Amino acid sequence: MAAVLIVDDEVQILRALQINLNARGYSTLAAVTGQAALEAAAQHPVDVVILDLGLPDIDGVDVIRGLRRWSEVPVVVLSARHGSDDKIAALDAGADDYVTKPFGMEELLARLRAALRRGTRTDVPVVATDDFAINLATKQVTRQGMAVSLTPTEWNILELLVRNRGALVTHNELLTTVWGPAYTGETSYLRVYLAQLRRKLETDPAKPRYLLTDTGLGYRFKD
Repeated sequence: MAAVLIVDDEVQILRALQINLNARGYSTLAAVTGQAALEAAAQHPVDVVILDLGLPDIDGVDVIRGLRRWSEVPVVVLSARHGSDDKIAALDAGADDYVTKPFGMEELLARLRAALRRGTRTDVPVVATDDFAINLATKQVTRQGMAVSLTPTEWNILELLVRNRGALVTHNELLTTVWGPAYTGETSYLRVYLAQLRRKLETDPAKPRYLLTDTGLGYRFKD
């Protein structure tokens, strides 16, 4: 069963897509904002994304760019924007197809099937370093063959960094994803939890090799 993430702030369209896709054997996740879409894709790996560009918080093109930092999941844009510049921007950002509203359900389903044939599942099950391994599917970490015990918060931070490996994850992105918008600016939380993760995973926590700090900006995972 293919999993589809539907991202659209028009509730009627969102519900119609869910009903039609569920009736055809797809499983669906829904998001009405760009931030919610990025969080859902990180927490629940999906096979394809249907994405509206006109979202209330983050432009859809920026959502595509955010996904492409760590994922090759196929993205089918579904948008009321008909201009060629909008199509070019979305395709250049990494979209696989572009469908304009209003749309025919059968055409959209055909494009969805084509995207699924081209795509591969986004999740990389195991990320291995010289010192430890992270299994994203089972949410387990091992070091020298032994299981490493992480708290749920430690895991959520580590998972977000790993899924964006090599890229900067800002303080606010970590705080809003792991704790919620009310914690924006509470960087002391991050310092405490990153120190705990380093003690558990780094050979020399004082000189981290994998969990790196970008001073004043955020953190990144380097494998």
